Amino acid sequence: MRAPDASGPLAPAVLAVRGAALLLALVALAHTLVHGLAEPGLALVFGLLVAAGELIRRDAAAGEREPAPLAAAGALAYALLGDSAGRPTTHGALQVIAVVVVGQALAAVPRGACGRRTDAGRAARRTLTVGFAAVCFQPLYHSGQAERWFGDGPWFPLFPLTVLALTALCDAVLAALLARSAARAEGPGALPPYGSLLVDEVRALAGTGTGTGTAIGLTGVVTALGVAVAGPWAPAVLCGPLLLTQVSARRYAAVRTTCRQTMASLARATEIAGYTPPGHARRVAALATAVGRELGLTGPRLTVLEHAALVHDIGQLSLVDPVAGGATALLPAAEQRRIALLGGAVVRRTGAAPEVAAVVERQADPYREQPLAARIVRTVNAYDDLCGEGVGGPLGALEHLRLGTGHDHQPQVVEALGRVLARGGLTPAGAG
Repeated sequence: MRAPDASGPLAPAVLAVRGAALLLALVALAHTLVHGLAEPGLALVFGLLVAAGELIRRDAAAGEREPAPLAAAGALAYALLGDSAGRPTTHGALQVIAVVVVGQALAAVPRGACGRRTDAGRAARRTLTVGFAAVCFQPLYHSGQAERWFGDGPWFPLFPLTVLALTALCDAVLAALLARSAARAEGPGALPPYGSLLVDEVRALAGTGTGTGTAIGLTGVVTALGVAVAGPWAPAVLCGPLLLTQVSARRYAAVRTTCRQTMASLARATEIAGYTPPGHARRVAALATAVGRELGLTGPRLTVLEHAALVHDIGQLSLVDPVAGGATALLPAAEQRRIALLGGAVVRRTGAAPEVAAVVERQADPYREQPLAARIVRTVNAYDDLCGEGVGGPLGALEHLRLGTGHDHQPQVVEALGRVLARGGLTPAGAG
């Protein structure tokens, strides 16, 4: 999902997040300048760690939630830092925010000189989440309340872990809010429910998909506890495994990108051969993904749906003569199933996920026997086919689908399609 266009007006939610982060940063910097820097050595270590993490980051790959995990882990570690080499620290929550902001700003200068754009949204989100963690941890630690609750023994790590869990939830709330604003910038028809985006972000933070959320959070906690025992040298040793995790996550994201490019190339093959109208596969994939989000699909299930929608017509390459207009929805049921099975066989040979091939194979089955993704592909494909067949335009196509809910289409999918179309405006098949 792309970010809102920086050249256009920003969504109110994005402005609110950035404004809150800017205000918090200014207050923290002013407080630190007035009261001075506590433990300047520690502040320097963690500020440089954040700056180094930002410098070695790359532009976010597809599906990558946190492109600078080292910076995120360093910022969290400083927010959750109590002791240093057995001696209590005296820095507070505002100094934590100031050091993180300065570290990000230091990295932005050479990145800007090299022509690499700084993501203001991610910087604002990190400022707010790190501030949340510091506000939850530092006052309770310095007042001794955390020690009274958890003791000073083996149970004390439960305190930073509890703060970490709350911080992860706060970050997921902000990420979902920004993702929905980005979707709104793409157009009303692509606007997913906030709940499904929040679930997606929580799953990513928990470590599913390409997310490194668990590794980042645990590295932050372990680094803070390591500094408490060994002093400022601990981050140099404890952040190494996170760098390996970052490399692995990038490789996985690259594999996902390659897979999607393969699916898109297959979809283009039917258009180039004249079996489907130009843009049909792309329209079906975009609309099917929007309907999937409307019905609560997230993460890998949404990816399977998108890939299957892109290649749902690949079986038509087995036909001697193209179907008029590529409209398989108007063929007899037996012919639709034959084309679907042939398409699934082709997809299996590409190395795509077996789930994608299964959706392609079952898109022509009666909907009561289909998985949800196949039901969505069947309905959205039929809608796009009908729009090009002169059945009364988009409204007529949608009404035709509603008349077929007794056998061909699941009513809930048709109604979800109607809601998505109503938000984006009913557009003809050839649009976009």
